Amino acid sequence: MAKRAFILVEGHLRGNGLRYVQAAKRLGLHPITLSANPGQYDYVAAEGSEAIRVDTADLDALVRECTLLSATYDLAGITGFTEVDESIYATVGKLCRHFDLPGPDPASIERCCDKFIQRQFLAQGGVSVPAYRLATNATDVESSAVEIGLPVIVKPAVGSGSMGVRLCRNADELAEHTTYLLGGKHVWRSSPRIVVEEFAEGPLYYAEIMGNEVIGIGFASFGCPPHFVFREATFPAQLDADERAHLTEVSLSCLRALGLGWGPTYIEFRWTERGPVIIEVNPRLAGAPGPHMVQLAYGIDLITQHVKLAVGDESDFRKKHSHTAATRYLLPDCDGTLDWFDGQNRAASMSGVAEVKLYVEPKTPIVRKGDYRDWIGHVVVASPTPTQTEAILQRAIDSVDWSITPFSKPKE
Repeated sequence: MAKRAFILVEGHLRGNGLRYVQAAKRLGLHPITLSANPGQYDYVAAEGSEAIRVDTADLDALVRECTLLSATYDLAGITGFTEVDESIYATVGKLCRHFDLPGPDPASIERCCDKFIQRQFLAQGGVSVPAYRLATNATDVESSAVEIGLPVIVKPAVGSGSMGVRLCRNADELAEHTTYLLGGKHVWRSSPRIVVEEFAEGPLYYAEIMGNEVIGIGFASFGCPPHFVFREATFPAQLDADERAHLTEVSLSCLRALGLGWGPTYIEFRWTERGPVIIEVNPRLAGAPGPHMVQLAYGIDLITQHVKLAVGDESDFRKKHSHTAATRYLLPDCDGTLDWFDGQNRAASMSGVAEVKLYVEPKTPIVRKGDYRDWIGHVVVASPTPTQTEAILQRAIDSVDWSITPFSKPKE
């Protein structure tokens, strides 16, 4: 009898990829990663998992590769994920349809991946979004900002991980960021299209969803503006029943407006003076360690349940317990060379600490970019109560330290 292969299109560097491979193996599946650069995923070799080099931007190439694999394996399911290019998930949907496998609707994924089109569909569906405009040049950006009123958020219409996203509080910052985006420093995967939108102020919440099931609502905070780099996250958020029900209903309205409802969705809100306003709907799981936090808090392994969904098995989203999990992302306060990192093992050994993970090695150059690539690591904790979780997280953070030697300035 042929092995049941589970195809992973690309991977995830900071935790989710490894968890998908491990989940597939636990379910008796044979994970195979298809990637333009399989060597970038250390866990593939560490797990002894099969990987094949293929141009994952080429749908025909992927179809050919999967067809070849089907001669040896029973293709049980296909999914995919990457920190950089969410359109991979639309490609996954097309592959699933080609091979008659369970998967997301490619059209729904594609409309989510374009932030301007996503805004249009949400607004048409009666979902509250910030005021927004589309710009393709510096004149458009400036006029859009004038119409909306400063401060504004300026970001690429297509992208992820907060890359190219900035709060522009005055005309100088607006001109500076526009020059950055259009002047050759930002890497565009398509023709330059910029979304200029109202700065929606208020606490940030997020929804973790699988199918039409809102698993829970979390709370997150950012580092220093003008960039939007997550600093801390707590799951679940401390909300009363009415607030939780309100955010749940808004989440379901987003799914209806965008034609979603199969597989994972991750939604970010700002709770403003006029109520919840949608910042972004992502047709995927949250990046690591988001799924790990859900598992620690509720005992629900979203990655395993996603794999089961993708191979046509029945998923189970029943809560096993109700704890509070929290993550602190480690952020450098300057550019330079990371000299050393201390206290990792000490923090990891503390009761309630679930994970201490570093993304970089000593002697690595640190150049902050104002997006998710600024993180140098994270600490995840969990306990039965929010107060206890907060205390454990603070103790763990207090026990770790690092040193960065700033780059020397060139002599004038």
